[in-house]
Amino acid sequence: MTELKNDRFLRALLRQPVDRTPIWMMRQAGRYLPEYRATRQQAGSFMDLCKNAELACEVTLQPLRRYPMDAAILFSDILTIPDALGLGLYFEEGEGPRFHKTVRSEADLAALNSIRAEDDLGYVMNAVRTIRRELNGSVPLIGFTGSPWTLATYMVEGRSSKDFARVKTMAYDQPELMHALLSLLADAVADYLCAQVDAGAQALQIFDTWGGALSAGAYREYSLKYMQRIISRLPTEADGRRVPVIVFTKGGGQWLNAIADCGAQAVGIDWTTDIGTARSLVGERVALQGNMDPMMLFASPQRIREEVGTILAGFGHGSGHVFNLGHGITPGVNPDHVTAFVDAVQELSPQYHAS
Repeated sequence: MTELKNDRFLRALLRQPVDRTPIWMMRQAGRYLPEYRATRQQAGSFMDLCKNAELACEVTLQPLRRYPMDAAILFSDILTIPDALGLGLYFEEGEGPRFHKTVRSEADLAALNSIRAEDDLGYVMNAVRTIRRELNGSVPLIGFTGSPWTLATYMVEGRSSKDFARVKTMAYDQPELMHALLSLLADAVADYLCAQVDAGAQALQIFDTWGGALSAGAYREYSLKYMQRIISRLPTEADGRRVPVIVFTKGGGQWLNAIADCGAQAVGIDWTTDIGTARSLVGERVALQGNMDPMMLFASPQRIREEVGTILAGFGHGSGHVFNLGHGITPGVNPDHVTAFVDAVQELSPQYHAS
């Protein structure tokens, strides 16, 4: 077992004392970096990049060479499971992910492949193993997945959606079919995350990107319940360390109390939720991750620094905060503004951890 030189991120997720607030960014390996764009072009396509362990490792490490992040996140995509199930994932330039097939009937559900993560998504595990080797204990590696509800939205709609008409119609008019699909996905996701931990992931994040599109009751029935089911099946330790789980529901600020009881060690919040209010709601149950508006990175470095200070003060003293954006970084951001962001967190946060 390689000794972890920087465990600040893992300690904060477990609400243990740290010297400063740890930081990483959702989509930190991405199109805002010119070196990422060059590697993406070398790979030929996005999925070819995901499936090439050496190139996936390269883009995972690129932001760590520029910025002193406290964690790396596996470079992959949330839609790898639906692709393995046989729906045929592809990407249209400027249009986002698409599927050749959809799941809109019992027959469609029955036609899905039976998958085992280590075999059918082995390229992801190869990437995890390669990244862990190359990180050599410098920072922890985060594995991740999409939530069952989020995966189902793409599988039923066949693409991104603005109104989720088809998937919501299934949920409200054919609840048995929707629960059957979500149950299948929960089992696949649990297997997938367990395989990532076996391969070397040291923390896990469940991206519930579209949970916030549901009503309060529907969120609990179709999203939160299945994330709880997944978390209950995950290993709590690996290599003698806890493996913390982060749940991030975009637009889920109104359900923080319920999310805090789902079994995860941390809850990600988007920029629409005040972090001080969130902390008062969750108390000592979970750590919080977030939550600067990604668009703030288009502001001046001084304005970015001010916003970082506001969020740090909003959370207040003590551990249990992982600084992040409230969603993924966007492609047009100047990399120098990310430097200002990371530097601000490093310089301003120690005062909140002084004993």
